[in-house]
Amino acid sequence: MKNNILNLKLNQSSVWKMLILVLAVSFTACDFEYDLPDADSKADGTPPSALFTYAQGQGSAEEWKDYTFSNLSNSATDYVWDFGDGNTSTEKDGKNTYAGEGSFTVTLTSSDKLGVTSSYSETIEIIEPEEPLAIVPVILEASFEDLSLPDGNGDGRDSWRNDFGGVIQITNDPVQDGSQAAKFPSAGDRVAYQDGIAVTPNTDYILTYYYTMKEGTPGSLTVKVLGGTITDLSEADAAKLGEYVGTDISDSSTYVKVSIPFNTGVNETVAIMVTNEDVECRVDTFEIEVAPEN
Repeated sequence: MKNNILNLKLNQSSVWKMLILVLAVSFTACDFEYDLPDADSKADGTPPSALFTYAQGQGSAEEWKDYTFSNLSNSATDYVWDFGDGNTSTEKDGKNTYAGEGSFTVTLTSSDKLGVTSSYSETIEIIEPEEPLAIVPVILEASFEDLSLPDGNGDGRDSWRNDFGGVIQITNDPVQDGSQAAKFPSAGDRVAYQDGIAVTPNTDYILTYYYTMKEGTPGSLTVKVLGGTITDLSEADAAKLGEYVGTDISDSSTYVKVSIPFNTGVNETVAIMVTNEDVECRVDTFEIEVAPEN
């Protein structure tokens, strides 16, 4: 009986040893591969969540067609953008230039390395923005009237004083508007100059004013529109945006209207300068308006 029990124990021991050997060989023979998620991926309990915001380009005439998309997705490592116009991207943040106005559905599909995906779509309406209104320039003491400055002061010529020549005179007969006008003696040593007049760059404007000259005496009255500010009379021609040389001496009591078209170019301010030669002149009522569209 004892021998039988001993034999049974030995047999059980042999069986266990054989099982362990088989398992060891099996594990050794198997080639295990693990698809580990990337560092940015999270467990299945926090799957990707796609989301984005967008902004329209600003600046030049064509930048309104450029859109940038900021990716706000969570728990994702890979991204596919569909911009709704046939263009796509796999960058994290999207950028697209549309051909023109229209309605486009933009879709962002975000995924992680476990193969879980999330999609977010938004329809954008692309509209060309209206051009901002051009600045309407303000000329101080434009009609040379006393007490016409914004603070209620001024002698009609304070805004026109400069270092280029003598101070202009004021006359009350004849005048085109109000009760006063600027007078330039025939010596030609008086200069009217006003700078810092705010304008919109690359915009067409028209400067208008009225002038008259003493009858029978040949001479001229020159009005120039200058870009920016000058510090010496020698700089005037280089800064010139527009000019008119008046020579009408037919009637000293009747004012002649003049219009000078000009484009501001890169300038954000302009200046007006008035000079005369050989004949007594009067000037009144300056105004700058935005030129009408053709």
